[in-house]
Amino acid sequence: MQKLIARVQSANSLLCVGLDPTGDDATVARRLREVIAEAAPYAAAFKPNLAFFLSRENGVALLQQTVRDIPKDIPVILDGKFGDIANTAEQYARFTYDVVGADGATVNPYMGDDTIRPFARPGKVVFSLAKTSNKPIHGLQDAAMTRGGSISDWAARLAKLMDEEITDSTVGLVVGATEPATVAKLRAACPEQWFLVPGIGVQGGDLSATLRAGLRKDGSGLLINSSRGIWQAQDAGAAARELQEQINEFRAVTSPTHA
Repeated sequence: MQKLIARVQSANSLLCVGLDPTGDDATVARRLREVIAEAAPYAAAFKPNLAFFLSRENGVALLQQTVRDIPKDIPVILDGKFGDIANTAEQYARFTYDVVGADGATVNPYMGDDTIRPFARPGKVVFSLAKTSNKPIHGLQDAAMTRGGSISDWAARLAKLMDEEITDSTVGLVVGATEPATVAKLRAACPEQWFLVPGIGVQGGDLSATLRAGLRKDGSGLLINSSRGIWQAQDAGAAARELQEQINEFRAVTSPTHA
C-alpha cells in the first residue's frame, strides 16, 4: 500500500491503466510495450486482466514480461477475481505474487473471508469485489438480505472487517462506476478504504458523478480504471494524460488539500 500511496503522490494520479490485450501475439506483445511506455508517466497503477493473457499459448510468459516492463515504482494489480479457498487459494496467491510478481490482486469474496486471507500478504493490496460494473439480468449483488441491506453491502462490510483485522496488508473494494449512488453508499460505509473503480468509458460510467460520490476527504481513495479507452487509443499516452487531467480537475474543485 505504501508503494501505491507513494506513486499516487509522485505522479499526482488516481489513474489505473487496465491491460486487456487483444489481437495476434506479435501485435499484442508490441502494443503492450507501447501502452506501458506511453501511459506510465500518468499511471498510479497498472491492472493486467488475467483472462486476456491465459487465453494465449504463451500467456504466463507474456504476463511475466509485461510485469517486468512496468516501471518498478508503479504497482501492478493482477485482475484475476480469484474466488477459491484453502490450499487452492494459496496456490492462486503464490501464482499472483511469486510467479507473476504482482503487488496486489482482485478477489471474489463469495466463499467468505477464506478467499481473501491468502492474498493478504504483508505489503500487498487486495481488492475484493463488492459492486461490479456489469448489469446482469439475473444478478446476486443486489439481492436483499434478511439482516438488511444487499449482498454487495455485506461484501463491503466483510472487506472492511478484513482490512481492520489484517494490519500488515490492505483490503479495498472493487466498486463499479456505473452506479454512482452505490459508490456513495459504500463510501459512507467504508470511509477509509481504497476503491478500484472499473466502468468508466465503454461501459458508460459517469466520471464526475463517481468522483463526487467516492473521493475521500483527502482527495484520494479511488483508482479509476480505464482499459479499452487507453488500449484502443491511437496515442495511449495522450488518452492516459487526458483522463488523468480530468480526474485531477475534479479533485482540485472538490478537495481543498489538492487545490
